[in-house]
Amino acid sequence: MAATAKYQVFISSTFEDLKEERDQVIKAVLEMGHIPVGMEMFSAADNEQWQIIAKHIEESDYYAVIAAHRLGSLTHEGTSYTRKEYEYALKLGIPALGFVINEKAPWPSDRIDKDSVKQTELQAFKALIQEKPVGYWSTADELYAKFSLALMKAITANPREGWIRASSAGAGPEVTAELSRLSAENADLRSRLEISEGAAEREELEQLQSTLHILMDTERKPSYRYTGASDWHIAEDCSLFSIFLRLAPEMMAEASTEDMSRLLAMDIRGDTSRDPDIVAYNQFNELMADFMTLDLVNPSEREHAPSDVKNYWILTPFGIRMLKAIRRTTLAMKKENAPEDSEQKTQSTPHEKEPFLS
Repeated sequence: MAATAKYQVFISSTFEDLKEERDQVIKAVLEMGHIPVGMEMFSAADNEQWQIIAKHIEESDYYAVIAAHRLGSLTHEGTSYTRKEYEYALKLGIPALGFVINEKAPWPSDRIDKDSVKQTELQAFKALIQEKPVGYWSTADELYAKFSLALMKAITANPREGWIRASSAGAGPEVTAELSRLSAENADLRSRLEISEGAAEREELEQLQSTLHILMDTERKPSYRYTGASDWHIAEDCSLFSIFLRLAPEMMAEASTEDMSRLLAMDIRGDTSRDPDIVAYNQFNELMADFMTLDLVNPSEREHAPSDVKNYWILTPFGIRMLKAIRRTTLAMKKENAPEDSEQKTQSTPHEKEPFLS
């Protein structure tokens, strides 16, 4: 009985913004019994790594590219690495499967290039992909289905050499030695990748710790006023940490300066019997500038009605990770300190709240 070939499929895309979509394509390749090779295995930051990537493209039977709304990192020549990989696959005559996002599909604004030059280059790259038949997708699940069908059609219409077991192919010592060499090379690549990922994790942990110390060690005295009053009051010292912890959940989607200013005024007011109005906008904007300097927040780039003139803020990916780290620690501490007897729990009144601000 003839041996069944396994095909190697190289999957290319920009990195962080298309992780879920790339995972779905990898899943489809594995479910069909073939071998996925992805750019996430490499660090395309220097010529040595590009040589490794090029070698894996050369050894691949099919090539798939996924394009959305980011151009991705650039080579020294100014070309995106994704385009460089795609053009190299075409040069080698490897069947290329292109998948371009539907322009009308909803997409997070933080995964869209705003730079006009990058936008122009990205449109040119998409146009190049669309010179061949492409699949248009709106969600990761839709991409999974369209890719699976496209790969099956490509294998049927253009079967490639593929890979088969050495025992099935009656391989001699030379092939066995080559397989051993490739296995050792793959193990070395995975080891280098693990080392790289470990270094990245340590670097992020150090950044989180450094930023946390700055938040806890920096204090502000924002001014606020009460509803119906014109005089301003100065709050007691508030750490940036306590202010961030109070406002960050509001900015997970996005929140306006006006709404957050009122929320902060409620927490720092001296007289809880009076209704708070706002924190002084100039001082509130300085707080946002502090958080933006620490890479925790950015002005929101979501579109609003022309009549909406409010300023909106949103957490950055690093800001979300910081919030998660703080809340995870807080939850763990609460669990450790929780009384075993539920009757011993302190009953709080509706007006009592956790003292975020000190």
